[in-house]
Amino acid sequence: MEPKSCSGDGNPSRNLHPSKPLMAANFLRCLSRIQQTATNSSVGSRSRRIRRAAYASMAYSAGHRRAWSWALLRKLRCRRVRPVILPRRPRIARPQVVIEIDRAEVLRKLVPGGTGMDYCRLLEETADYIRCLATQVRLMQTVTDSISS
Repeated sequence: MEPKSCSGDGNPSRNLHPSKPLMAANFLRCLSRIQQTATNSSVGSRSRRIRRAAYASMAYSAGHRRAWSWALLRKLRCRRVRPVILPRRPRIARPQVVIEIDRAEVLRKLVPGGTGMDYCRLLEETADYIRCLATQVRLMQTVTDSISS
């Protein structure tokens, strides 16, 4: 599949960075709720709550203009029941088959809400999602630095 050229306004970097203060405020508010409600919870439970809070604050700060934020919020609202872990079956030796995987399909699976997007929109959403993740990492590093000092 050949990549399609992106037609449009020629500026794919418009509105790509969420409001860092808004993200920080949402994340800190969620962290304070976690601290108040989960004093006796396990480390794994607190870790999952912090991860959900980080993703939710990132999606809320990106707003409604991005498909990945809608998909991420939808995924966070629909809590799945943990799957039952079945014992592994012994592996059977199979010949290695080389499968060429379309890069766009892999990207569609990685970006929340990426399924069904055309190539140009997928690249724009991916760029925005990566920038938001980088902002989230910097925010979490700032929080941990301020807590540890």
